Amino acid sequence: MAQHQIRGAVAVSGWVALAASLLPGGSPLRWLPVLLFVCFGPGLALLHPQPHGLRPGARLEAFALAAPISLSLATLTATSLFLVESFSATAFLVPLAAFATVVALMPGLPLPAATRGAVERTRVKRPSGGGR
Repeated sequence: MAQHQIRGAVAVSGWVALAASLLPGGSPLRWLPVLLFVCFGPGLALLHPQPHGLRPGARLEAFALAAPISLSLATLTATSLFLVESFSATAFLVPLAAFATVVALMPGLPLPAATRGAVERTRVKRPSGGGR
C-alpha cells in the first residue's frame, strides 16, 4: 500500500469511528471501529507516516508503540473532558480524530529501529584469530 494511502486511511479512521458512534448502541459495527481507532489511530498517525516507508522491524516497533501512545492521548483527552464536565463520545472522538488527521499529514516521528536499519543488516563474521 502506498504511503499516501496509508496516511489517508489513518487520517480518515477517526472520522469513521465518529460516524460509527452514531449507530445504535451495542452493535459491533459501532464499538469495533471506535475501539480500534482509540487504541491505535493517534499513535499510528504519529509514528507511521515515514518518508521512505518502514522496514519490517520498524513496522513492528511502530505497532508496539502505537497502542500506548494512543491510549495515553485518549486518557489525557478523557481526563480533560471529565475535569470540565463535558465528556461525551462525540466530545471525546472529535479531538482525537482531528489530532490524527493533522498529524497524519506530517512526517512521522523517527523510530530507533528505522534509523538502525530495522534488523535487516547482516553481521559480517570475521574469522577468529587463533592464539592471541
